[in-house]
Amino acid sequence: MPDATPKPQKSRGRPPLSEDLLRGKVAGAATRLILGQGYAAMTMEAVAQQAGVAKKTVYRFAANREELVGLIVGNWTDSLPPAFEAEAADPAEAARLLETILVLIAERVLTAEAVGLFRVLVNDLPARNEVLAIYGRNGIERSRRMLADWLARHRSRGILTLADPVLAADLILSMVVAEPLRQIAIGIAEPQPAWDIRPRVRAALDLLKL
Repeated sequence: MPDATPKPQKSRGRPPLSEDLLRGKVAGAATRLILGQGYAAMTMEAVAQQAGVAKKTVYRFAANREELVGLIVGNWTDSLPPAFEAEAADPAEAARLLETILVLIAERVLTAEAVGLFRVLVNDLPARNEVLAIYGRNGIERSRRMLADWLARHRSRGILTLADPVLAADLILSMVVAEPLRQIAIGIAEPQPAWDIRPRVRAALDLLKL
């Protein structure tokens, strides 16, 4: 008589990680290397070893060290787009939403890690101009572009009165981020979230009558 006892299933091992999780692991490994050991130490091999992944996995997300910088910064700003999907019904709501958006941006770009990367990149680096361009496209320029688009949408609906949404976005981010970034970078202020950025955000919006 055949044995009816069910045979134990063989373990198939751990399920594969999603692309988002892999991307986060690679970005985290690159961040630790560049902040802990410097730009030169952030090789593709070192990132793969630090992340515990194959080198070909690293190359899925970045072709070289310059693009790894973009991956790091993009990993910090990837949470921003949903905030810009909110639409205000009137100027008062627009001001409240804008305050939330600006606090979120500041909380990303004024952290210890973000300022630490800024310090690394302002020094002499191989391909410095290319690295800074990639840093900008994935960081503050990305934030500025999304903010300008949000302001333009609300101007077109008559919610906000702005002569130039692009210039307004530049002025707002300069007032909210630029000086705190300088102070944190030279060590006379603490990075986020050690202090409340909201009063500065409100003051900037008041100056621009938003």
